[in-house]
Amino acid sequence: MDYRSNVTYITFGGHVEVQKYRYLYFVVMFTVYMLIITSNFTIVGIIMFYKNLHEPMYIFIAALLINSVLFSTVIYPKLLIDFLSEKQIISYPACLFQWFLYYWLAASDFVLLSFMAYDRYVSICNPLKYTTIMQTKTVNVILFSAWILPACLFLLLQLLNAKKEICQFHLKGILCNSTVQTLQCVRSTILNIYGLFLLVTFLILPVLFILFTYSRILVVSYRCRGVRRRAAQTCLPHLLVLINFSCFTAYDVLLARLELDSAKIVSLIMALQVVIYHPLFNPIIYGLKMRRIYDHLKKLF
Repeated sequence: MDYRSNVTYITFGGHVEVQKYRYLYFVVMFTVYMLIITSNFTIVGIIMFYKNLHEPMYIFIAALLINSVLFSTVIYPKLLIDFLSEKQIISYPACLFQWFLYYWLAASDFVLLSFMAYDRYVSICNPLKYTTIMQTKTVNVILFSAWILPACLFLLLQLLNAKKEICQFHLKGILCNSTVQTLQCVRSTILNIYGLFLLVTFLILPVLFILFTYSRILVVSYRCRGVRRRAAQTCLPHLLVLINFSCFTAYDVLLARLELDSAKIVSLIMALQVVIYHPLFNPIIYGLKMRRIYDHLKKLF
């Protein structure tokens, strides 16, 4: 059976407004997409080109920025096609595939942020053991697990979702996210429990771990003035990215799980954060707040 999900662009003022200004929206969003790719890959290129940035912290930053580009690529091509189409439709299998990529990359971001926090913890609190702990092999294993582990766990959830019968064919929003579960005829207890497990594993536990490591860094920084500036320069950007990413992820997941009926202005703000703000936030923060990267950017421009 061919399932279809009508994507209603409520965050753009409704279907009529989208059709009226669709070429303008296309140009604006295509420009933003190119800006996202350029800004993120500029930082990644700088990290790859300069040998003094070939350290675990900057390698993790590069991986996070690559995720931002992949995350945007999951959203923007379909979004741009919808702006030029009379009807915004997507097949149910394609919707599930977009859902899988969306949450796989989001979970991968939290794993990377956790390892980045651990890297800062070892560097500041145990500097003498840093080179022993954060070896090249360790970094490679971390990067591999940050992408493979979330992919395997979310693939299982996608297979469970694919087997569920759907009764509704109208999906609010601009992409296939957690609201896909509202299409199902009967909400599955197993899916809810497994989804809760993934929420705890890839959101709550990483956030708690990051807060714990930064609290330890804060204690060490308070006792030793010499590491205060270094901790502020390297940890503040990570905390800003964590807070930004955690807020919209928690909202996105709880939106369908708690069946929240948010006001249109709230939905608009969160949708813009997913589509525009978050992918551009990371390169701006790391480009301006990380001293070494900022110095290379000044030389480049």
